[in-house]
Amino acid sequence: MVKDAFSHVTTWVFDLDNTLYPPQARLFDQIEQRMTQYVMDALGVNRPEADRLRKHYWQLYGTTLAGLMREHDVDPAPYLTQVHDISMDHLEQDAALRAHIGDLPGRRIVYTNGTAPYAERVLAARGLSGLFDAVYGVEHAGFLPKPERAAFETVFSRDGTEPTLAAMFEDDHRNLAAPHEMGMRTVHVAPKAHLANHVHHHTDDLTAFLKTVI
Repeated sequence: MVKDAFSHVTTWVFDLDNTLYPPQARLFDQIEQRMTQYVMDALGVNRPEADRLRKHYWQLYGTTLAGLMREHDVDPAPYLTQVHDISMDHLEQDAALRAHIGDLPGRRIVYTNGTAPYAERVLAARGLSGLFDAVYGVEHAGFLPKPERAAFETVFSRDGTEPTLAAMFEDDHRNLAAPHEMGMRTVHVAPKAHLANHVHHHTDDLTAFLKTVI
């Protein structure tokens, strides 16, 4: 039973984008457009090249920001402010999701490669404010991004999370590899399953999955 696999869990860690809201909201489309514009302005390249670099750095480093910092010494603060200044109009409140997350025993935290203020805006738009014990952004990991293990270790140490007693919910399967190595229960939340040893469970409906856990 799925419930038995989570019976030991005392900390529930949720990614934000495309995890606590459905991909159909296409919120990240806005962020990607702003990322591309920032790369154009910061590096003085045209849009096709900026788009290529944005994708390349995401694939190589886990985030576009990580690539810009490592290869171009870009200051993360203004970048993060600009790319996350987006509209939340496409998000809808989700009372059912709130209820099932609220029923989870123990601590509930959000950990995103975005910023904590941005995450708080998303949570408010989804009707999930006040539900989590803590919200961590990339700034809390010293701007190291998931999937780097050091990023997880920094955030979990800060939070006091014991990985062997925790579960991670995440839409990007790459970001489940380090949690799996650390002893966490891993759940891939995405339309299509990715078969890998570091993915314990897959769901395309987070609310429905949480019903089986509680």
